[in-house]
Amino acid sequence: MTALEKDILNILTDDARISAKQISAMLSVDENTVKNCIAKLEQCGAIVKYTAIVNDAVLDDSIVEAWIEVKVTPKKKEGFDGIAKQIASFPEVKSVYLMSGAYDLAVLIEDRSLQQVSRFVSERISTFDGVISTATHFVLKKYKIEGTLTEREDADNRILVQA
Repeated sequence: MTALEKDILNILTDDARISAKQISAMLSVDENTVKNCIAKLEQCGAIVKYTAIVNDAVLDDSIVEAWIEVKVTPKKKEGFDGIAKQIASFPEVKSVYLMSGAYDLAVLIEDRSLQQVSRFVSERISTFDGVISTATHFVLKKYKIEGTLTEREDADNRILVQA
């Protein structure tokens, strides 16, 4: 990866809405060079998706987010990939990671309620051949998402107590 590609990725990682024209001015590079570089990064899979980071706590949505630890027995010729791809195919699943340590896969899911998450784990993940155990951890509050603090510095977030 070239230094220019790294610089462009760093800028887009910080703000995916920034234009190629703005990037070219920031890096003192021709705008078409920036556009071509971004297209190349998209084509090779270095840039997977452009997205907004949403703080659900300030919305009225009642989305429940949970991390599920999954311990599995890897299948012959597939290793962990087969079961990871099966789990990743569900729309509730936002991320799947192969991990080192006490469990093998870390699965991030979102659903409408604690019960829906529980059903997902008991009726889907735990039924796969090779799944030995699961542990579910519900997200209670997000302090930082993708490197960005969720609470504004000027906000008064103290709990109101009346006597």
